[in-house]
Amino acid sequence: MDFFIISVLVLVITGIVIGFASGLLGVGGGFLMVPVQFWLLTSMGVDPTVAIRVAFGTSLAVVIPTALSSAWGHHCRKCVLVRPLTLMILPCIAGAFIGGTLATHLPGRLMEMLFGILVLLAAVRMLVAIPSKSGDRIRESIPLYLAWGFLFGGVSGLLGIGGGIIMVPVMVTLMGFSMHEALGTSTALMLFSSISGAVSYIVNGIGTVGLPPWSLGYVNLVQWLPLVAVSIPMAQVGVRAAHRLPADKIRYIFVIVMAVIGLHMVQSGFFG
Repeated sequence: MDFFIISVLVLVITGIVIGFASGLLGVGGGFLMVPVQFWLLTSMGVDPTVAIRVAFGTSLAVVIPTALSSAWGHHCRKCVLVRPLTLMILPCIAGAFIGGTLATHLPGRLMEMLFGILVLLAAVRMLVAIPSKSGDRIRESIPLYLAWGFLFGGVSGLLGIGGGIIMVPVMVTLMGFSMHEALGTSTALMLFSSISGAVSYIVNGIGTVGLPPWSLGYVNLVQWLPLVAVSIPMAQVGVRAAHRLPADKIRYIFVIVMAVIGLHMVQSGFFG
């Protein structure tokens, strides 16, 4: 079978999974998209350093419409907290652009290891912390929201992910959100961090030598299209599933997914 056809099939399957994960877990799906895209790009002969940056940039571009679909579903179920979201938007946008710019100047192998280590740390924190059962314990602190917004955005831009895989554990374990509130609010915030991060990867990637065909900076449109086409409708399916599952079950699913992906990326970063 032609490699192009195989690539499209792999991307469609990945899009189905990440769309569902976006709605179910409040994540952008970069934890899965990045390894898959990196493998496809390097299999085409793209230099690994360029490949990891294209994977990050394209991942963020995919998150934009997927997060919009997912956030709308959570908003309809009143699980997007408007005040915290509003306070975190601007610092999140700034952090994502700075993180994306920094990422385009760091070694690809280092980026893989950072990605994996951060995800593993978040998984451990999520597993051992006692989550809030309601929004009663949400910490109403403007400086805290501003600081977390910048950090979420920075992580998103730096590691080419929507940021939900970091936002959700922090919101649940440190900020006092309930599981479903964290899912909805993180998804809405991802929309803004992903736009800013994707723009940063486009701007900093223009003119780069060795980019795959049909690339806009570090965003590859050939990979973007099949991922987006299926992830948008699947995000709605994930949202419906999320609101039918108990919060504890979602948390354990989240921890397992983070552990598997984190271990894989750390191993890839160390051993190639």
